[in-house]
Amino acid sequence: MNKSTILSFKEAILQGIPKQLPEKKVYPKNANPAPKRKEILSVEEKKLAIKNALRYFPKTWHQELAIEFAQELKEFGRIYMHRFKPDYTIYARPLNEYPAHTNEGAAIMLMIQNNLDPAVAQHPEELITYGGNGGVFQNWAQYLLTMKYLAEMTSEQTLHMYSGHPMGLFPSSKEAPRVVVTNGMMIPNYSKPDDWEKYNALGVTQYGQMTAGSYMYIGPQGIVHGTAITVMNAFRKVLDQGDSPNGKVFLTAGLGGMSGAQPKAGNIAGCITVCAEVNPAAATKRHEQGWVDELISDIDELVKRTRTAIHKNEVVSIAFIGNVVEIWEQFYEEDIYVHLGSDQTSLHNPWAGGYYPVELSFEKANQMMVENPEVYKEKVQASLRRQVNAINRHSEKGTYFFDYGNAFLLESSRAGGDVMAKNNIDFKYPSYVQDILGPMCFDYGFGPFRWVCTSGNPEDLQKTDAIALKVMEEIKANAPKEIQQQMQDNITWIREAEQNKLVVGSQARILYADAEGRMKIAEAFNQAIENGEISAPVVLGRDHHDVSGTDSPFRETSNIYDGSKFTADMAMHNVIGDSFRGATWVSIHNGGGVGWGEVINGGFGLLLDGSKEASKRLKNMLFYDVNNGISRRSWARNDEALFAIKREMERTPELKVTLPNLVNEDLLENLF
Repeated sequence: MNKSTILSFKEAILQGIPKQLPEKKVYPKNANPAPKRKEILSVEEKKLAIKNALRYFPKTWHQELAIEFAQELKEFGRIYMHRFKPDYTIYARPLNEYPAHTNEGAAIMLMIQNNLDPAVAQHPEELITYGGNGGVFQNWAQYLLTMKYLAEMTSEQTLHMYSGHPMGLFPSSKEAPRVVVTNGMMIPNYSKPDDWEKYNALGVTQYGQMTAGSYMYIGPQGIVHGTAITVMNAFRKVLDQGDSPNGKVFLTAGLGGMSGAQPKAGNIAGCITVCAEVNPAAATKRHEQGWVDELISDIDELVKRTRTAIHKNEVVSIAFIGNVVEIWEQFYEEDIYVHLGSDQTSLHNPWAGGYYPVELSFEKANQMMVENPEVYKEKVQASLRRQVNAINRHSEKGTYFFDYGNAFLLESSRAGGDVMAKNNIDFKYPSYVQDILGPMCFDYGFGPFRWVCTSGNPEDLQKTDAIALKVMEEIKANAPKEIQQQMQDNITWIREAEQNKLVVGSQARILYADAEGRMKIAEAFNQAIENGEISAPVVLGRDHHDVSGTDSPFRETSNIYDGSKFTADMAMHNVIGDSFRGATWVSIHNGGGVGWGEVINGGFGLLLDGSKEASKRLKNMLFYDVNNGISRRSWARNDEALFAIKREMERTPELKVTLPNLVNEDLLENLF
C-alpha cells in the first residue's frame, strides 16, 4: 500500500470494509494462535462457509478471496479473514479519539478495542479474548463493519449484533439500548459441542463466553477479584480461626485467559499458589506481566521450592510449565499437604485445547486433537480420571477441593472419574458457588460490579477508587452483621487495588457490591463527572457471573435446590429488564463459562456522562439488575436471599416480591 493512501485511525474506522482490496497479510510469527478447530464440515458445507464469508465483499474480489478463505478454513478450521485486520494498533484509546456521533458509540468502540488488545486478549489474531474460544467477532469484516456502524450511530438508533455479525442500525429511541447483542442463541436441540464447531465454522454463530462477546472484559483483574474472594473464604472454611493462609498451598491449573489471574489472587489472599500451565507462552506471558512470581519447569525443583515456601510461611505464586496431573501425583508421593485444590483449565472446551492430557507434549496434543480427534478424546478422559484419582487421595488427607466453575467435575463424570456422591446425582466436591459465592455473596446481592474510565487517565481511576472506598465505608458503618464480612473484604480490596497493579488494558476496576453499593457508587461517579472531578464519562458493567446474570446449574445457580437450576428464566428476564430500564447495551449468550449448551448468561453496559438522565438510568437499572436475582434465589428458599429481599422490600415500598411459605420436612416423610 502506498504511504500516501494510508488512512488515519478515524478515517479507517469510518471506512469500514476497505474500498480497495488490501494486500494479503502474513500471520505474525510471535502471535499466540488459537488451537486449530475440528474439521467437521462436509464438502458442500465448506462451500457454504466460503459463500457466507464472501457476502461481506464486492463480487470482483470473490475469486481471489475464495481461494484464500478456503486455505484459512483448512489451516485454522475457521475463516478469520486475516487480510482485513486493520493496520492500526488496537487498544482502548481515550473516548475523544474515536469518531462518533454519540458518547455511547465511542464508549462501546473503546470496550471492543480493549477486548482485542493483544495485552488483554488470549488469541487476538482470531478475535478471541479468553477461554480458548470466547470471541468478540467471528472475523475481521464483522469488526470493521461494527466499528463503522458505532461511529455513524445516532442517539435514536440501535445496532443489533447477531453472534458477532452487525445486522444493522435500526431506528429506536433515546431511551432504548444503543446495542443489543446475542451470542450462540441456538434452537435447544442444536446446542451440543459439535453444533458449535459446525455452525461457527459455517460463519453463522459464535461462542461469546461471558464478557468477550459482550465487550465487558477488563483483563484478568475481574477474575482476580472473584478468585481472591473465593480463596480467602475457602481458607476461612478450612483453617482454625486466627490461622493465616501464609505458607499454605493452593494447587490449581491454567494460566491462559482468565485463569491467569489465579496466582495474583493467591498472593492477595496470602498463600502459596502452585499453578500448572502446559503452554509455555501463556506461562511466560503471565510472568512477564507480573501476575505470577516464579516459573519452574522441573517437577523435582517444584517439590523442593514448595517445601521451602511452606517451611518459611511464604506468600508466593509459582507457575509450573507442565501438566497439573504430575503435580497432584508427585505432591502425594512427596507428602506435600495441599490445603486448597481446584482447576481452572477451559474444560468447557475439552476437545479443542481447553484441557491437555498428561503424557502428551503441548505440540503433540495440538496435532492429535485435529488429526485424530477420537484418540485425543480418549487421552483427555483418561487424564481426567487419573487427575481425579490423585485429587481423591489428597482429599482423604484433608484437602478441600472445589470445582471452580470450569466444568471440571462435569467432564470428569462424563469420563468415568470417581467424582459422584453416594446418591449418584450430586458431585462429591462442591462448586465454589455452592459453598462460598452463592450463600456468602450472590444470595445477599453481592457480585462483580465493574467500571472503566474512558479518559484512559490513571488519575481518573484513582479518583474512582477513592470515591468507591468512601461509599463502601459509609455503608458498612450501618450495615447489618450478615454482610459485614463482605463489606470489609471489598473495602480492603479497593484500598489495596492500585498497589496490587491490577490494570491490564483499559483503566478499569472491579469490586463486589450489592444493589445499594452499586447505585451509590455509580451516583457518586456521575456527580464527579458532572462537576469535572472525573474528566470523562465512565462505563459501568459487571461480569455475567453475578447475582442475576447467569443461569448455570453447575456454577452460578448450583446453590438453587428447588429443581429450577436447569431453567433460564432469570437470565432472560435480566437482560430484557435491563434493556428498558436504561442500559446502554445489553447482551445474552449461550455457553459462557461452563460450556455451550450448559448455561445462559446476560450482561449490560451503562455509560455515565454526568447527566440527570444517567442518574435516573443507573438507579432504575442497577436496582433491578441485582434484585431480580435475589428474588429468584429467595423463591428457591435460600435463607440469605430471603433475608436480603425482605430487607430490600422494607427499604423500597414499591418492590413487592412473592415470598415462599416454608414447609415442615416431617410432613413429607410418609406421603409416598
